[in-house]
Amino acid sequence: MEDNKIIDMYWERSQEAIVQTDIKYGKYCRYIASNILKSKEDGEECVNDTYLKAWDMMPPTRPQVLSAFLGKITRNLSLDRFRQGKAKKRGGGQVVYVLEELKECVPANNNVENVIDEMVLVETLNKFLSGLDEEKRKIFIRRYWYMSSVREIANEYEFTISKVKMVLSRVRNDLKELLEKEGIM
Repeated sequence: MEDNKIIDMYWERSQEAIVQTDIKYGKYCRYIASNILKSKEDGEECVNDTYLKAWDMMPPTRPQVLSAFLGKITRNLSLDRFRQGKAKKRGGGQVVYVLEELKECVPANNNVENVIDEMVLVETLNKFLSGLDEEKRKIFIRRYWYMSSVREIANEYEFTISKVKMVLSRVRNDLKELLEKEGIM
């Protein structure tokens, strides 16, 4: 089903909107949540919470890109749950590693997650990412948006683990330089 039709169902307050959202984007949202939480049960709860939050936000919000809208909700809810300590107790340490890596290049007032949502930084990050070649961009996004492990990235793209680590390190350094140049650091 097309995204516009699903969004229209939310606006009409049709329960079918949630069913169609799950059919089309359930796997995508579960992937995001499970990478952050490392718990199938917590991930499933976050996906259900995503659908509830989408229901509450539409209307008045009419997302331009439904997948990005749902992905952001899922990611934020999963990070909130992680911060509450539930996922960490079950071994979801990947988030800690990813956030620690980003602390090297992203300025933080209180924490990295809050800074990433600031408009100036988002615009700069988009500009930075659009300037990367496709391979580097995919690796960076898989690591820092989807919070995939280095091993998962290496396996998916058939790279060595050391290559993925090297690419991530170089891209983080380039990002740090750009942020310093732009006066964001």
